[in-house]
Amino acid sequence: QEHLKESGGGLVQTGGSLTLSCAASSSSFRHYTMGWFRQGPGKEREFVAAVTWDDGTPYYADSVKGRFTISRDEYSAVYLQMNSLKFEDTAVYYCAASPSAWPPPQKAYEYDHWGQGTQVTVSS
Repeated sequence: QEHLKESGGGLVQTGGSLTLSCAASSSSFRHYTMGWFRQGPGKEREFVAAVTWDDGTPYYADSVKGRFTISRDEYSAVYLQMNSLKFEDTAVYYCAASPSAWPPPQKAYEYDHWGQGTQVTVSS
């Protein structure tokens, strides 16, 4: 069964950095757009970033532009480099895969594979 598994979450101070990783169990994810979502306490799940499979173009939520960088490798692993972290970045971060490429999927319902999530806590 195909699945995704996140790692790299943890506790960091405001202004610090973390890198999240998402390992894909199958090479079929090479033809999926890979994305990151997050869900903070009492909040709905929201789009963070995505990278398409065809040309590797990244897309970001306005709240993380200039601070987060998404990337993927040839084995379908995807990464999220998070810099200048803020208290409001505290959330469970989920890796997800979507068969759509254009327009770039930014809604949760457009993704059909999800990881179990990894907690990121930013202390103020």
